Amino acid sequence: MNSNQANGQREQWGSKIGFILAAAGSAVGLGNLWKFPYMAGKNGGGAFVLVYFVILFLVGFTLMMAELVLGRHTQLNAIGAYRKISKAFTWVGVLGVLAGFLILSFYSVVGGWVINYVVKSATGALHTTDTGALGDMFGQLVGGTVEPILYHGIFMVLTLAIVFGGISGGIEKASKIMMPALFIMMIILAIRSLTFEGASEGVRFLLAPDFSAINRGVVLDALGQVFFSLSLGMGCMITYGSYLSKEENIPQSAIVIPLVDTGVALLAGLAILPAVFAFGFEPGQGPGLMFVTLPAVFAQMPLGRIFELIFFTLVLFAALTSSISLLEVCVAYVVDEWKWNRKITTMTLGAVIFLMGIPASLSNGPWAHIQILGERGFFDTYDFIASNIFLPLGGLMLCLVVGWFWGIDKAVFEATNNGRIRFGLAPIWSFLVRFVAPVAILIVFIRSIM
Repeated sequence: MNSNQANGQREQWGSKIGFILAAAGSAVGLGNLWKFPYMAGKNGGGAFVLVYFVILFLVGFTLMMAELVLGRHTQLNAIGAYRKISKAFTWVGVLGVLAGFLILSFYSVVGGWVINYVVKSATGALHTTDTGALGDMFGQLVGGTVEPILYHGIFMVLTLAIVFGGISGGIEKASKIMMPALFIMMIILAIRSLTFEGASEGVRFLLAPDFSAINRGVVLDALGQVFFSLSLGMGCMITYGSYLSKEENIPQSAIVIPLVDTGVALLAGLAILPAVFAFGFEPGQGPGLMFVTLPAVFAQMPLGRIFELIFFTLVLFAALTSSISLLEVCVAYVVDEWKWNRKITTMTLGAVIFLMGIPASLSNGPWAHIQILGERGFFDTYDFIASNIFLPLGGLMLCLVVGWFWGIDKAVFEATNNGRIRFGLAPIWSFLVRFVAPVAILIVFIRSIM
């Protein structure tokens, strides 16, 4: 317990860099490491990256600012923050907490698969170039009964252990270790990937935009990727922002965090796509790119087992930095509103989320025949409700609350530390949060539920 907690005050981040790393860690997750390279592969590479950068500024920076400003102004969890602006918006905060709860239920299952692959990498079980055998191995893990649930439990315990320590003693401390380690491992893998014969084709594909490839589908995919990659709309950044001191430079943080997140995504692209091109694999695959194609690539390179182990450890760190923020959204609500002890809250919520994850895991195997929403099983139902309904709706309402109901002048006043710091982009941000971002998110929302 730190002195703030002992005095009954709200706990705060121990340092600026600690907050930046934790917030960037929340944004950096499995979406950066397998979904970004796969989405770039599917959407013409450089064309997708260019559109992604434009939308990152128009929507990513805009919503990041809005959430951080709302969190620090209210010094409350996601539900409390919206209720403080107006009781009529309490439901928006509830959506965020429920989204975090649902996402972690299935995200932890995927985190368990990653731990299993770290173990397999260490034992050499993945060291084969036979993609058929690797596909069967992945299918057996995902479709299993006991094994995936066991690893899902291990992933939840790791997440609980970090959140247990609180903000500065748990989340910040873990982020200060995992995020730099993640960057170092990414750079090592990217350098190795770039040394392959034929790798330049992958680099050119990723970084040289073919403007003729930009179409409606590329724009919509980039819009969705920015939105979901940055943990926006679920209250993560409101919660993290609530632990900020009144001296923190929010506009600076709102620019740095999306740039760090995108830097990781680009490094992932440079680590994966040149190698995939060099060995003649297809870059536009889904989850198979990470769990089937990449092990086959590693098996063909010198010291492949070492690089394979580095890669899956890296993926585990990325998954954990996101999972701790998802759990913190839920924990902060219960600690703030119900005045429960943090450790009891963390263990209780962790147990409930673990139990929720069991049907999600089984829906890929023994319970695959059980349909909940349309033709979706538990796993896909959790994902659809959280990602396609709760998050876009939460993001849309965030723009409306901050831009229109609370008042843009009050938001800018908070962002500039009561006028003490310069925020030259204030007029542009005000326009984006009121007009551009809501329209963009509405498009994501309509498209995602169609």
